[in-house]
Amino acid sequence: MTLSCEDLQARLLALHRANLELIKDVSLETLLKRIAQVAKEQANAKYAALAVLDEQGRMSEFITVGMSDAQIKHIPHKPKGLGILGALMGAEEPIRLSEISDDPRSIGFPKHHPNMHTFLGVPILTANRQLGQIYLTDKIGADRFSEEDEQIIQMLAGYAAAAIQNARLYDNLKERDIALTQRSEDLALLNDIAATLVPNLGIDEIVNKTLALVMDYLHVEAGEIFLLDEDTETLHLVLHRGEAAQAFWTRSRFRLGEGFVGRSAKNNETLVGKALSQEMHDLRPAVVEAGFRQFACIPLTAGEKMIGVLGAAKRGDNPFDQRSVQLLSAVGNWAGLAIENSRMHTDAQRLAVLEERERIGMDMHDGVIQSVFGVGLLLENVRLLMDEDPDQAKKGIQRAIDGLNQSIRDLRTYILDLRPRQLGEENLMVGLRRLITEYRVNTLAEAMLTGKEKDVAFLSQQEALIFFHICQEALANTAKHARAKRVSVSIWTTPDRILMEVQDNGKGFALDKMSVTLGHGLSNMHRRIRNAGGEVEIVSAPGEGTTVLAWLPRK
Repeated sequence: MTLSCEDLQARLLALHRANLELIKDVSLETLLKRIAQVAKEQANAKYAALAVLDEQGRMSEFITVGMSDAQIKHIPHKPKGLGILGALMGAEEPIRLSEISDDPRSIGFPKHHPNMHTFLGVPILTANRQLGQIYLTDKIGADRFSEEDEQIIQMLAGYAAAAIQNARLYDNLKERDIALTQRSEDLALLNDIAATLVPNLGIDEIVNKTLALVMDYLHVEAGEIFLLDEDTETLHLVLHRGEAAQAFWTRSRFRLGEGFVGRSAKNNETLVGKALSQEMHDLRPAVVEAGFRQFACIPLTAGEKMIGVLGAAKRGDNPFDQRSVQLLSAVGNWAGLAIENSRMHTDAQRLAVLEERERIGMDMHDGVIQSVFGVGLLLENVRLLMDEDPDQAKKGIQRAIDGLNQSIRDLRTYILDLRPRQLGEENLMVGLRRLITEYRVNTLAEAMLTGKEKDVAFLSQQEALIFFHICQEALANTAKHARAKRVSVSIWTTPDRILMEVQDNGKGFALDKMSVTLGHGLSNMHRRIRNAGGEVEIVSAPGEGTTVLAWLPRK
């Protein structure tokens, strides 16, 4: 039957409208259903179907329109791309049949499949490959599909090709968006771990924060961390978070190679148990009885050194995916390194304390203890003079009193040097006055401060604290080494600098020996002020006193 111009125009208009509807669909499944429905309506067919091919040319999707859900359910399998369907999969031209069973390529229908007679099949083509096919059967009101039907469905197939490609592109973009979102979450976790695992944190705080971040990322109900004893081959449980704590604490130690925890540590590999009820010998029966079904162990390492194991347990069936496992392996390396750094930091602090104790002991031995020992010897001599020469004995007692008073002043000086001080709410001038007062009391020497409040008003708290500590260090060194009768502290400003000078009239020293004379104090001065962009200069010579000049740039 030949269509009139009016009928053809109406069909083309309907097809155009259908195409506008197609481009609105971005979900591939919804789009395929819509294409099949449009094809059925345009060709006036009882049944319609649409097949989509994958990258290998195999049938990946098959959508039908016209059959009920009950009919589809009773068909034993989906089409396999054989017979007429297979012939169309390799074709570039449509196939139009008056009777399917008469075609030699037909292999019949599966059990419970409706009998179909007339057939129109049109490939969905792009420039270089076939995306799928449109199938129409049982033309309503005619004994075959017409050439006009074929042409209309070919046009629809062209629209369908573009719509399917757009839908696939959209699905790919969604997958990429999901992947980028996951990567952002992964990077956020790593960033949180990096921000958390700093060496000045204690081990307890590191393991606590690490486990909390990992559990939140994995959405698991329980987690634990084992650390390897440094002098044995035993892993001991140091932390549990989450549910069923009693179940996990039923066993708190594993030897290397024993169970999930021990094997993960010994082999330095991530292990995942997906059926704990069948692997109870690898974990703890109480954990399985508490309802946990999966368990992941991540080794914590620092280079080649084994530090411990992080475990995560969950009750659900959703498995730990490969991406999460790989990310957790990186977390395990970071956490292990942070724990090792924390241990080294702690060891360094202990060593510093021991060195400081040794320094204090040497100072006390060479200074105060020797002075007290000298007083003891003097009193021994006084005891012998008591009967022979009382006047000399009295003079000896006075010298002993003077020596003890000097020792008391020396002790006060050491205490003054050791006691940490801060400015608190004071400004720099108030803090310097306090240092000067303490110096006078402890040394009985003259000390004066010159400067104006306005000269230090613009200093930040950090800059003021730098000058305060440098003055404190200079006065302490003067008290211990210089035997000065007079000390002056001056502070003033220039257009581009603020300066402080500490000057004494003590015995001075040779500059090439100042590191030996002043110990760590001088290096502390230089480090503090250079970090703020300033400098400190020291001028001294034997018998000529010492001058310490420090400056910072004005901001």
